[in-house]
Amino acid sequence: MSLESPLGKFLGHGSARHGTEHWWAQRVTSVALLPLTLWFVFALLGMNDFTHASVVGWMGSPVNSILLALLLIAVLYHSQLGLQVVVEDYVHTGWLKVSMLVGLQLAHVAFGVAGLYSIILISISGGMTV
Repeated sequence: MSLESPLGKFLGHGSARHGTEHWWAQRVTSVALLPLTLWFVFALLGMNDFTHASVVGWMGSPVNSILLALLLIAVLYHSQLGLQVVVEDYVHTGWLKVSMLVGLQLAHVAFGVAGLYSIILISISGGMTV
């Protein structure tokens, strides 16, 4: 017994096979966000003060900068996946849906590039105040 409709069999159009990958990507990023977010919260709680110099010094550590970059990538990718689902489910006008999906993709890439550039710049400076 097949779950495919007779029309789908006739036309040869089955599942697009993208829903499972999208679902898994959302679950994997949420699992990755758990330890990264816990690390970030405890790292911030462990800081004595939040002056510019101390935060830049904290970000200058290689371990902190790598984990911060991973957190940024995971947050942005997870956010992009979630917002894509919202737009696909609730925006019904074709041109608006496409333009919103493209705009969200560009915004997430721009935020990612700006964030990673900032982390790399601070990390390369060795924690010195800029």
